[in-house]
Amino acid sequence: MSFTESDIKQIDSKGLTVDKIESQIELFKTGIPFTNIADAATIGNGILAFSEEEKDEAILHFESHKKGLSLLKFVPASGAATRMFKFLFKFLQEYNPKQESLNAFINKNDSKDLAFFLVGLEKFPFYEQIIERLQVKGIDFKTLSTQDKAVHFVQIMLNEDELNFGNSPKGLLPFHKYKNGYISTAFEEHLYEAALYASDDKKAELHFTISERYKDKFTEEFRRIEEYVEENTGVSFNISFSYQQQSTDTIAVTPKDKPFRNDDGTLLFRPSGHGALIKNLNDLNADVIFIKNIDNVVVKQYKDEVGKYKKVLAGILLKLQSKSFECLRVLDQENISESEFEMIETFLTNEMCIKISGEYRKYLDKYKIEYLKEKLNRPIRICGMVKNEGEPGGGPFWVRDIYGNLSLQIVESAQINLKNNSQKDILTNATHFNPVDLVCGVKNYKGEKFNLENFVDHNAAFITAKTKMGKDLKALELPGLWNGSMAHWNTIFVEVPIITFNPVKTVNDLLKAPHQID
Repeated sequence: MSFTESDIKQIDSKGLTVDKIESQIELFKTGIPFTNIADAATIGNGILAFSEEEKDEAILHFESHKKGLSLLKFVPASGAATRMFKFLFKFLQEYNPKQESLNAFINKNDSKDLAFFLVGLEKFPFYEQIIERLQVKGIDFKTLSTQDKAVHFVQIMLNEDELNFGNSPKGLLPFHKYKNGYISTAFEEHLYEAALYASDDKKAELHFTISERYKDKFTEEFRRIEEYVEENTGVSFNISFSYQQQSTDTIAVTPKDKPFRNDDGTLLFRPSGHGALIKNLNDLNADVIFIKNIDNVVVKQYKDEVGKYKKVLAGILLKLQSKSFECLRVLDQENISESEFEMIETFLTNEMCIKISGEYRKYLDKYKIEYLKEKLNRPIRICGMVKNEGEPGGGPFWVRDIYGNLSLQIVESAQINLKNNSQKDILTNATHFNPVDLVCGVKNYKGEKFNLENFVDHNAAFITAKTKMGKDLKALELPGLWNGSMAHWNTIFVEVPIITFNPVKTVNDLLKAPHQID
C-alpha cells in the first residue's frame, strides 16, 4: 500500500502509524472470523445464581473489605442522543399535516412508536419545558388540533434553534421528573447511585468518557447540581472526564478495500466504537471499577435495589480476587505439594469457571505452575446477567478459540455466523443477555496495575457498511469494550434481576416504570 507524503503526515497527526493502517486494511481484505460459540452460558453452566443469604454475605464482604480500597465508577457517555429520537426525526421529515391526518400517517407507516409517544406526552420529564417554550412563541398548546400538537411539540424538542435534543449528549437530557417538579439528568442519577457504594470516607469517584465538544456542558451541569446532590446523599463527588483518543480511529475503505478519500483527497478516518475506551480505562488507577452505561439509570425509589446488586457483584469480586491472589502466592513458592495443586485446580474449575486444558495432566510440575499462573494472573470482571426478555444486545456464551480452548465471553449477535444452523440454535436457546453491569479488578496480586491492552482479542473486531457523501464505504470497529477488549480477562457471570437493566434506547423508554414516579 503506497501512501503519499501528505497521507503519512495525516496518519502521524492522529498518533497512528503506517504499519497500523496497513494492518487495518488487511483486516478488511481478509475479513474478520466469526466467534465460535460452543454453548450458551446458563445457570449451572457458566452463570452463577445466589440465594438471598449468599447475596447478603457478598454485600457484607464488600462493606467490610472496602476500607482502604479506591473505588471508581466508569461510565461510557460519549454518544449524542440522536438514535433516541429516530422515529421523531422521520415524523418531522415525512409528515405533511395539509395532506393527511395524523392517524393516516401512523397507520401508513405502522408507527406504533409515534402513537405511544403521543399518548404518553404529559408523562415525559420535559413536557412543561416544551409547553413553556410554545407559550413564549405565542402558541397555546391546549387549543391546537391533535396533529398540530404533535408537530409543534416535536419541533421544539428537535429543531436546532430550539432544544435540539437529538444533538445533545444523552447524559444531559431530562430523564426523570420528581413530585416536587425537580428534573434530573442521567448524569445526575449516576451520582446518586454511586453514593450507595461510595468509599468509607464518604467520597464517590466517577469517570465519564465524553465527546470533547460537550466537556463544558458536563462541567456546568456538575457545578449546578453538586451541592444539591451532596446535601441529599452526605457524599462528596470527584468527577473526571476523558475523550475517545484520535489514535484509536480506524481508516475507512471503499467496497474494493482501497483507502476511502474525502473530496479534498485526504484519508477518511472514523471513531472505532466503544472498544476504543479500553485505552481510557487503562489510564485509570483504582482497586475496584464499576462499569455501567450512561442511559442505564432509575428513579430514586428503585436505587437501593440497584445499588444492592452492585455491592453483591463487588463482594464476589473481592472474595474471588483474594482467593486468586492466595493461589498465585502459593505458585510463587519453590515447592508445591500435590494437595496445593489440587486446591488451585479446584478453585479454577469450580469458582473461577475456567476450563483446564486436557493436556495439563501430562505437564511436569514446573509447566503446571506456568499454566496455572498464566490462567490466574489476569484482570477479573464480575458481570451481571439478566434473563432474556427479548431486549437487544450481547449475551454470555462459552466460546471455543482456534486452539480448542473454552472460555466465558460476552458475544454480540453480529459476531455470530447466523447462516450456520448450529451456531444460530445456540444463540436462539440463550437464556440471559448482557446489561453491561460489570465490576472489575485491574491489579495483580503484587498490587501492580495490569496493562489492559495486553488482554484484548484483536480478531474480535467488527466491519460495518456505511456511506459518506452518498458513496459506500466499509468501516472498522475495534473489539467492543466488554466483548473482545476484555476477551482474555477472567470472567464470572452472575444472575441479577431485570430491575438492574433500564436503558433508554428510545425516548419512549422514559415512559417505563423505572423512569416514572409512582
